[in-house]
Amino acid sequence: MKMTKQEIVLSVIAAGVALFGITILLIRPKFDEWKDIKTKQKDIISMIEKDKDILAQKEKWMTEFDELSGKLPLIPKEQKVDVYWLSMMDQIANKNGVKILKRQAGEEKSLGDVYELAIECKEWEGTLENLVYFLIELQQQGAMLDLRQLLVKPKGKGILRGRFMLYCA
Repeated sequence: MKMTKQEIVLSVIAAGVALFGITILLIRPKFDEWKDIKTKQKDIISMIEKDKDILAQKEKWMTEFDELSGKLPLIPKEQKVDVYWLSMMDQIANKNGVKILKRQAGEEKSLGDVYELAIECKEWEGTLENLVYFLIELQQQGAMLDLRQLLVKPKGKGILRGRFMLYCA
């Protein structure tokens, strides 16, 4: 069987269209992958820019770090850290009229050069005024004491009770 010139041209065009279609089907997932790579590249570039901005402010951060680290207490290895912070919290609470009924110190965790200790106060009582003065004095301790969770509920006539989590540096 002989093919005419017209049939040969049509066969070549059909084969070309088929190859083009197969190529598109095979390459399409690569286009999606390429778009993902481009977005990841943009994210990484923005992270690099943020890091450059932070490094440009190195002196500011170092002076702030030196200022805060000067305020942090250096506790000898022989002394238990939880005893130190529990007694400080109790002193502040007693001074301001807040009764701490149940408390428990957690594990000491390393955060680089600084260690963090969580103290869970499971039950406390006091008036609103006493609580406010207690919280103000905790805040005045600077970066050493950080109250992250506070639950307050009424107990009776003007008396509040609740619980809180205190993190100590």
